[in-house]
Amino acid sequence: MLTAHVACSVGWLGAVAAFLALGVVGLSSDDAEAVRGAYLVMEPAAWAVLLPLAVASLLTGLIQSLGTSWGLFRHYWVLIKLLINVVSTVVLLMYMQTFRDMADVAGNPRADLDSVRTASPVVHAALALLLLLVATFLAVFKPRGMTAYGRRKLREQRAALEAKRDEQGTALVR
Repeated sequence: MLTAHVACSVGWLGAVAAFLALGVVGLSSDDAEAVRGAYLVMEPAAWAVLLPLAVASLLTGLIQSLGTSWGLFRHYWVLIKLLINVVSTVVLLMYMQTFRDMADVAGNPRADLDSVRTASPVVHAALALLLLLVATFLAVFKPRGMTAYGRRKLREQRAALEAKRDEQGTALVR
């Protein structure tokens, strides 16, 4: 599950970087066909690559957190990663119509180039890239800090371990 989560997350990060590059081409190129092509390719690529990787990253992360000692609610870094993933995926879902609208305008040969160009993909991809890099940093460095729930669970585990040791010690004395 760890391998699947890392692969999906890194794939998502790379796909967002590619979308940032497409957005820059669409915004800055002097070649009308390149500009139109950049916006035309975004919609199908978003459905085929971005959205599946975002959802897969979210699902594999949830499964992994529930099956490991890190847990889902025990550490702040896990909660922050979850929040980043959920918010990014929801924003992407809402943005899918924008991809469709941009492709419709770009596919219209009568639309002038200025109506095709938009900074929106650059802004969204840059912000998404930043958030995904923060999530990557958190996953690699796992900063300290347990939630109240995590601290309570740790105390319960320690108490159960001490009770078990006491039982074993009493059994040895008898």
